[in-house]
Amino acid sequence: MTMKFSERVAGIEISGIRKIFEAAGPGSINLGLGQPDFDTPQHIKDAAIKAIQDGKTGYTTNNGLPELRTAISKKFKNENGIKYHPDQLIVTAGASEALHIVMQAMLNPGDRVLCPDPGFVSYSSLATIAGGKPVSVPLTKTLHIDVEAAKKLMAGAKLMVINSPGNPTGAVESEESIRALVECAADKGVTIISDEVYEHFIYGKKHVSAAQFGDNVITINATSKTYAMTGWRIGYLAASPEIIGQCLKVHQYCQACATSIAQYAAVAAYEGDQSAVKVMRDEYEARRDLIWGGLKSLGFDFPKPEGAFYTFVPMKPALTEKIIEAGVIVVPGTAFGANAPEYTRFSYATSRQNIMTALERIGNLVK
Repeated sequence: MTMKFSERVAGIEISGIRKIFEAAGPGSINLGLGQPDFDTPQHIKDAAIKAIQDGKTGYTTNNGLPELRTAISKKFKNENGIKYHPDQLIVTAGASEALHIVMQAMLNPGDRVLCPDPGFVSYSSLATIAGGKPVSVPLTKTLHIDVEAAKKLMAGAKLMVINSPGNPTGAVESEESIRALVECAADKGVTIISDEVYEHFIYGKKHVSAAQFGDNVITINATSKTYAMTGWRIGYLAASPEIIGQCLKVHQYCQACATSIAQYAAVAAYEGDQSAVKVMRDEYEARRDLIWGGLKSLGFDFPKPEGAFYTFVPMKPALTEKIIEAGVIVVPGTAFGANAPEYTRFSYATSRQNIMTALERIGNLVK
């Protein structure tokens, strides 16, 4: 029997990041996956254990625990300078589900979605699955969004994604750029999706939330990177009541609610001791300096990452293949769009020792 699948799904590929990750052999050093190598802070794990012991293992309300949404609302006010009422939030199974339900709720067939290219692998694929048409927004030579190019593409578009700090580039967009994009989008009737999952990992610059500059913004974030909770799958989106109402419909039918135990852990994450976040940020900065300096000394020329935990390095595909064969798992730029065929992403969410060993292996190839 020949199976027939939907064209919108058959036309997309499995994530290039996951392909590389799953192909890693024994002895390989994985600089491919954006997975923090830190453990979840103990007080967060304790909160999850207590939730289990207290029998808090049933469904929660569809949009998430009221106490978690209240904690996130306070976080937005105190850290980001933006006001979202708890009822303007949906707690999701990671930022990935938040992106999915936004695309499903907002897009009609053929609607244009402006995505940074190179950019995170999910944006264009999720737009395609929702029936939309992803449109590449080019980056500048310093790997920031080309604001003027983006403005020219906005006429007739439905959504635009901003990701700052950026994956795969490590670029942090300036306040001036984000304001200009949000204001132009408002004039053109475009809704901004602001993906801010790396907001706490910035080195020498300042994080700016797009929602400061307009109500045409959907803010997406997660506990995954900030608190080393990738496997706990807690994300969230915040938006106007009208958008939340439509997104909640999709969330109800595809997820019902995020895992109750992980939600109670997330309450502890946002309300508890934040010192672990600074420890991780400082360590990532030290690793950033190590890998950037090491690759520069080997002859690679690229902007110093300003945030997240990635370097995006100009590199011939043949050399990328040799690096992978030498047991250093990296991700070819083609995984992130059409505009970076001769780039490679290195993740420094791993130990300094692993980074030094990887640099030694790469050095042996380029000498």
